[in-house]
Amino acid sequence: MHWGGVAVHGVAGRVLSRPKDNRIENSPPGRSDRGQRELGETMSRTLWRLMCSACVVVGLCGGVSLSAADLDPARQWSQWRGPLSTGVAPYGDPPIEWSEDKNVRWASRLPGTGHSSPVVWGQLVFVTAAVPYGEKVTAKPDADPGAHDNLPVTQPHRYLGLAFDRRTGDLLWQKTLAEGLPHEGGHHTGSLASHSPVTDGKRLFAFFGSRGLYCLGFDGKLLWKVRMGKMSTKHNHGEGASPALHDKTLVVNWDHQGQSKVVAFDTHTGKPKWSSNRDEVTSWSSPIVIEHQKRAIAVISGTKFLRGYDLETGKVLWQCAGLSNNIVATPVYEAGMVFAGSSYDTRIMMGVKLDGASGDLTGSEHVAWKTRQRTPYVPSPLLYKGGLYFLRHYQGILTRLESRTGNEVTGPFRLGGVTDIYASPVAASNRIYITDRQGATLVISGDATPKFLARNVLNDSFSASAAIVGRELFLRGTRKLYCIAEPAKPKKKSGD
Repeated sequence: MHWGGVAVHGVAGRVLSRPKDNRIENSPPGRSDRGQRELGETMSRTLWRLMCSACVVVGLCGGVSLSAADLDPARQWSQWRGPLSTGVAPYGDPPIEWSEDKNVRWASRLPGTGHSSPVVWGQLVFVTAAVPYGEKVTAKPDADPGAHDNLPVTQPHRYLGLAFDRRTGDLLWQKTLAEGLPHEGGHHTGSLASHSPVTDGKRLFAFFGSRGLYCLGFDGKLLWKVRMGKMSTKHNHGEGASPALHDKTLVVNWDHQGQSKVVAFDTHTGKPKWSSNRDEVTSWSSPIVIEHQKRAIAVISGTKFLRGYDLETGKVLWQCAGLSNNIVATPVYEAGMVFAGSSYDTRIMMGVKLDGASGDLTGSEHVAWKTRQRTPYVPSPLLYKGGLYFLRHYQGILTRLESRTGNEVTGPFRLGGVTDIYASPVAASNRIYITDRQGATLVISGDATPKFLARNVLNDSFSASAAIVGRELFLRGTRKLYCIAEPAKPKKKSGD
């Protein structure tokens, strides 16, 4: 397999090539991420103060007593895109290589279907799924005249929350949260359980869009539920935006062909704190919540505007136009800048400075940079070690920009061995993991000029993004949930 004429498949440490010949001296990948760890400590400090009480949750973690350090939010994967909402695990150090018979600690079969990503807290791994049941019925014709690539639903489904033992992969519990025949189908690459769950270390929040929002205890007990109505999605392509969590507030993006809105819920009661209507059409982009200049802001991409909402009031603080009318990728944030992109009909990636931001930022000096080259469609960007990484559309072409300036110092890089990429890339220990729908995961170094480290293949298909906690990587396939980890080293006996 070749990247721009340079064979790389199976040659660990080889510099990835650009379309033009560019020879760079190899250097060994590092395993230390001090800068990312410091960032994780800074961004999680507020959440950490609120989570310290979670250290008493012993019985809910398989009977194993966990220290305060073990339950540090920066060391968990509590939501889609990880503890920093950037795709980075600041304390992670997962394996570089694995296969069906190497470094797979466990693989647990999953019921039904789902593209929701796993979340991990302590000794628990959570996922959601949609399981068909009952007799098949005649599918209703798609109502949207522009519908294409659709997979009509012909059976009722049960919508499940599931908890697995992180150490063994044993299913601890599964809870049926809703059931019934969906009112519309979805895209043939999608699923009816594509929204990733989120946890605050005590409760699990599972969102199924038109099927409801649910809060469960770590024992699987239902604490509250909210039904928000029915979405009517563009081209009947289904639903998939995941909720975002900050302190005691859960944020849901409800963009569809009807009245779009963003809603903030109280995590303890499920009651809405506020709801703000949005003049938007269907999007699949998840919100993120950032802290900027001592203010919590919910940031959401949209067809008309990228917007920032005051998390306390729901007021729009600022907005910036320029994205496409088919928004999937989720924005990322670091050090006073938001980075958002889209592909499909409008290709753009932009960096927006938030210091002093207010009102409409379109065309202002707050738009620090923008590019229309090789921008992402389905996978969201990765923000890592000063670099903004993104994939062209959902293809194996990787771009790395200097996040502050938008400059492309190296690249682009053609990724041999992965294609049809829906999962968002993740990173830890100076390594980037890129997983495709054919079961392959490419591991490259996090250097300015990445180096090929490994290509790992499992007999599955991956649309969900990976999760990294400690020395473990969790992959949710269409068939199984995997824990990728090196075998534990035997303890030394006394006197050795």
